[in-house]
Amino acid sequence: MPTDLPLQDTDQGELVSGRSPWGRTALHPWYNPLHESASFDVAIVGGGITGSLVAEHLTARGLSVCVLDSEKPGLGSTSASTAMLQWEIDTQLSELSLYYGFDKAAAIYRRSLVAVSGLAKLIQRHDIHCGLRPRSTLYLTSNAGGARELQREMAFRDRAGLPGEFLSHPYLMTEFEIERDGGILSSGAAEADPLLLSWGLLAVAVKRGAYLTNASATQLHAEGARVVIETDTRHVIEAKHVVLATGYSMPGLPMPKLHHATSSWALATVPQDPATLWRDRVLMWEDSRPYLYMRTSTDNRIIVGGEDDDTTDAGVRDGKMPEKIETLRHKLQLLWPQADTTVDYRWCGTFGETADGLPLIGPVPDMPRVLAAYGYGGNGITFSFMAALMIGAMISDTRRDWFDDFALDRETPAFKTFSAGSDCHASGASF
Repeated sequence: MPTDLPLQDTDQGELVSGRSPWGRTALHPWYNPLHESASFDVAIVGGGITGSLVAEHLTARGLSVCVLDSEKPGLGSTSASTAMLQWEIDTQLSELSLYYGFDKAAAIYRRSLVAVSGLAKLIQRHDIHCGLRPRSTLYLTSNAGGARELQREMAFRDRAGLPGEFLSHPYLMTEFEIERDGGILSSGAAEADPLLLSWGLLAVAVKRGAYLTNASATQLHAEGARVVIETDTRHVIEAKHVVLATGYSMPGLPMPKLHHATSSWALATVPQDPATLWRDRVLMWEDSRPYLYMRTSTDNRIIVGGEDDDTTDAGVRDGKMPEKIETLRHKLQLLWPQADTTVDYRWCGTFGETADGLPLIGPVPDMPRVLAAYGYGGNGITFSFMAALMIGAMISDTRRDWFDDFALDRETPAFKTFSAGSDCHASGASF
């Protein structure tokens, strides 16, 4: 049984480049040097949105927590997010049912719906100023034959007790001024500024006693009931559990076959006249591959993302920026001709997704005291919230059968053929 895990030092520039509009109204939390070796209940490697949510949740449970991040917190994968807080998963419910059966697929969707609600309540409880706004989503067909497929998907959602309604072409034109053959309008989503959210959560954790350090974790050693973290200093950190929350940088782990790294591009326009924005500022996304997704910001910008492909080399990804941004700008113009498509911000990022659209959350195989959370696709922040609750339960030895749905070593779905194209998205469900 392996007891050592080397951690790769990945520069934030390898994960994201360009400039997003997030976090411009606040200062990021300051990390402290590691002056001496220390011991904690839990050490979290990574200070982005996942690490912040885990730190907040574990400190609420009364655990001592250390967060390690060698760079400025949140300026890796978190800053590349478009922060569309959706419960709808990249893989349609009808497709997920083919992989795992309707009951399991529907339960996963319902838990995702509960997660968005739970995250919104958490933000409101701590009064985190991150531009949180409740939103509906509008899932659009991108081709003439897609309306029938969306009607079928809506039938699955109705059966699962999920919110939503199918909208025909005339309704879309009359009520939303959108020229598409069909769409699904669903309540229960939200939007936020991901950096302000991440920093606000870290501030809550620090107030409760969490220690933030800019030391870089270089190696993990599992030693009985403890894990020792070697750092780039002469000091070490000991913890009962370690959480790997390093965004889409996979630190030395042999990732499962169902995991795949890809890149996405995004832009933010100049501020728009609010009167020219679409009805209710719904979050819009397409069923195409690669698909287009859109939202607005609190200062009335239109944020557009997509054009995902399998590029993982940072230099090649960055070189594609002009062409990809122009394609996104053109697609925005076609979908919403009223927009001023002048681009104010542009950025891109490399991230992880999975063959079934579900995250990878749980113990690293053969290292039960090392827990990981990866592979989020378009539902990054929603799945991060779920990961915080799951990891809190696992650390306290609370076990639920559905945790296996997200296990790192779960089997690859038999029906899935992988293709790039996700976002840089009855009875109640409970955690």
